[in-house]
Amino acid sequence: MAGLLVKIFVWFLESRIFGPVFLFFLKRNNLIHKLISNAEIQEAPVFVPLHPFEELNEQEVIEIDPNLSVPEKVQKAVNAIAPPVEKLVDGTKASFRRWTIMDYSRAYSSGVLTPLKVAQRFIAAVKESSARPLPMAFFINCDSEDILRQAEESTLRYERGEPISALDGVPVAVKDEIDCSPYPTTGGTKWLHKFRTCQGDACCVMRLRSCGAILVGKTNMHELGAGTSGINPHYGTARNPYDSKRITGGSSSGSAAVVSAGLCPVALGVDGGGSVRMPAALCGVVGLKPTFGRVPHEGVLPLNWTVGMVGILAGTIEDAFIAYAAISGQPVPHSPTLPSPKEYYPLLKPTRPISGIRLAKYGKWFDDCSDEIKKCCSHALDQLHNQYGWETLEVTIPEIEVMRLAHYTTIAAECQTSLSSYLEKLDVAELGWDARVALGVYGSFSSEEYIKAQRIRNRQLQFHRKIFAKADVIVSPTIGVTAYEIFDDARETGELDYINGAALVRYSIAGNFLGLPTITIPVGYDKLGLPIGLQFIGRPWSEPTLIHVAHAMQALCISECGKPEVFYDLLKED
Repeated sequence: MAGLLVKIFVWFLESRIFGPVFLFFLKRNNLIHKLISNAEIQEAPVFVPLHPFEELNEQEVIEIDPNLSVPEKVQKAVNAIAPPVEKLVDGTKASFRRWTIMDYSRAYSSGVLTPLKVAQRFIAAVKESSARPLPMAFFINCDSEDILRQAEESTLRYERGEPISALDGVPVAVKDEIDCSPYPTTGGTKWLHKFRTCQGDACCVMRLRSCGAILVGKTNMHELGAGTSGINPHYGTARNPYDSKRITGGSSSGSAAVVSAGLCPVALGVDGGGSVRMPAALCGVVGLKPTFGRVPHEGVLPLNWTVGMVGILAGTIEDAFIAYAAISGQPVPHSPTLPSPKEYYPLLKPTRPISGIRLAKYGKWFDDCSDEIKKCCSHALDQLHNQYGWETLEVTIPEIEVMRLAHYTTIAAECQTSLSSYLEKLDVAELGWDARVALGVYGSFSSEEYIKAQRIRNRQLQFHRKIFAKADVIVSPTIGVTAYEIFDDARETGELDYINGAALVRYSIAGNFLGLPTITIPVGYDKLGLPIGLQFIGRPWSEPTLIHVAHAMQALCISECGKPEVFYDLLKED
């Protein structure tokens, strides 16, 4: 549903006469009354998915001193990454690959290129992308003068032989849900920055800046993160570099697209319901959402404080790891009585991955996606078994639909609460049509429904602990469908597409609702050449194992990496 139909839907929803009746039937037909409102749940509520740290005895890791500076942590990550090999696991060479953080670092250190030259190319590429017949709309804000100033400073450091870290001079984009000077933080709206001013860098941005990274702008996103398509009626719709007529997915749409298109090796997103992993999978890049509490949340719009996490979009696992090293690590903010979790980094070896990994597979999940995605992801699992001897265990994850609705109740209530003081002063005409629908539904949840959702969170945590007692990682497709086309009328109003929306989000919920670390890795393409992702979900604080597993998967799939239709080569030789 899009265009005029969305406007009619909003009229009914916001009507004082019809609205309450409309919402009643909407919630009833979506089983919220049956599975949430009227459910009898014995478990006590768990309001924050904050996991106590426990030693996991992971393979091939090193412990990181918490007193290291951020550049020192980045160097530890660089040292843990094996140098690139010419031939891949199957003996072939990759036909296409994106430039990595280390490619930028080597180009600068050797004098082949300077950060200033790359910044100039970046600015020209963004300008060209906006002038295409179908504008790519990667950014909401991008300040050329600020980019050039940062690049000039980085170039001087390299000329003196004093780069701060491997990230020095590397372009990094930031989702417009995260504070980053000198830009306002809009959350994809036309109004939020008028009420909430940006006071400086978010903690995660500050850490990247301390490594010398060039913060190149604020990327486009679905308005308020309240949708899965990434369509934004205010700033243009970020388009998929593999097919510019199709969606990137959301809500971290621009961040996924700039990495896919080669403009940045790394970008930051925020993941409250798959908002990093869905667009990563649709755009053929890596998406990492760490354990809840692993990355500081200061300076991030508090739209969903118990399910949202800063995440990383990157062209490779190695780049996601380096960015993770830069932004991770903190005393746990929600419970100062708990000790800070230890940090371990994986030691990535090119030819010998960790052994004996047990992958938990819920068979019904693999049946609940398109045939092409099922075939591609099943083939990836076969490759892991044949190449590394890893075992796949069939498991059941109970009450999946209940968990999805409990997560929706939670994210809806938290978003509505966080924005309530602003919405009272707001002219609704400043909101996009689909955002008006989302906020109309969000405001319908009661405190009793919210508490029942937290009881379900406790119940699901127990289910998942039992699975992790016999498996190291849960594996699933990342998305149920590949990128679909953007219709013209949706660009003005957004869309209400609950079928595709459910197919995109269904595999993402546990990572957010239960605070578990998750990662998606591209493993192939459908017959139209659109990317497909495979997702790994880990135990709390098991990022090293997840990175190991994803690195092993990447080694088997990277030879088939396809070049996007829209791609910019910022390191090309003159």
